[in-house]
Amino acid sequence: MANSSCVTEFFLLGFSSLGELQLILFVVFLCLYLIILSGNITIISVIYLDHSLHTPMYFFLCVLSTSETFYTIVILPKMLINLFSVFRTMSFVSCASQMYFFLGFAVTNCLLLGVMGYDRYAAICQPLHYPILMSWRVCGQLAVTCIVSGFLISLLGTTLVFSLPFCGSNKVNHYFCDISPVIRLAYAETYINELVIFIGGVLVLLVPLIFIFISYGFIASAILEISSAEGKRKAFSTCASHLIVVVVHYGCASFVYLRPSAKYTSGKDRLVTVTYTIITPLLNPVVYSLRNKDVQQWHPTPVLLPGKSLGGA
Repeated sequence: MANSSCVTEFFLLGFSSLGELQLILFVVFLCLYLIILSGNITIISVIYLDHSLHTPMYFFLCVLSTSETFYTIVILPKMLINLFSVFRTMSFVSCASQMYFFLGFAVTNCLLLGVMGYDRYAAICQPLHYPILMSWRVCGQLAVTCIVSGFLISLLGTTLVFSLPFCGSNKVNHYFCDISPVIRLAYAETYINELVIFIGGVLVLLVPLIFIFISYGFIASAILEISSAEGKRKAFSTCASHLIVVVVHYGCASFVYLRPSAKYTSGKDRLVTVTYTIITPLLNPVVYSLRNKDVQQWHPTPVLLPGKSLGGA
């Protein structure tokens, strides 16, 4: 301890072990980042401009797309810079801030996916009560609750990590300040902190996931009672997109966060983390809306000037 100085900045190892392959990764990740931004911004714009899409399902999709956009902005720009730079340092405060916002948006996304499952349940299983169950007031309250809860949980997790002393190595074996690679650098016993974080992870990941499965159990039962094949197909199609994102998002996040940091393996964990920090935000615009006829058929409403017709006469 006498030969160690307290850490004031962290060095992100990222993908440095890949050498010249980092240039290829830069091009690939940059293209994916631009697709994520353009796809999610397109979804937000279309939902905002088309009044026929002003429904609870698309409202929550809009909130999710907004959260996913900021979620990637927190991680990817710094990662892209680091792929080209040998100076991959982040100050102590910057590292803590990145973790806070990353976790905040990540937890918000988990909670929103749970709420979207409830929305599908209410629409299919309780159609007569749907306008009351999912009124705009209720939708707003649910969205705000997800966001506030997400950042409160993130504040707890970030505080548990950065309240520990860091007086040894400052090399984070990851491409951003995530919980496991950072807490392993702490110069103290981390068992209690990790236990609280683990319990929080269980609540954030498993509780909404169980809620989603229960909702889809009722949904499946209701779909089987629909007599027409077209009705079954339409009901199923509204849920399939949500289920795809749920499986990828919760599956990858559970693999990384529902275990002790001692079992953190940098190579495998980085690969899985890439999936839910890049691939999942990329999936959202594709599986939710770009394959949805309501969005595909959208076109801007022409604005007519006084005395002008659509034919320009």
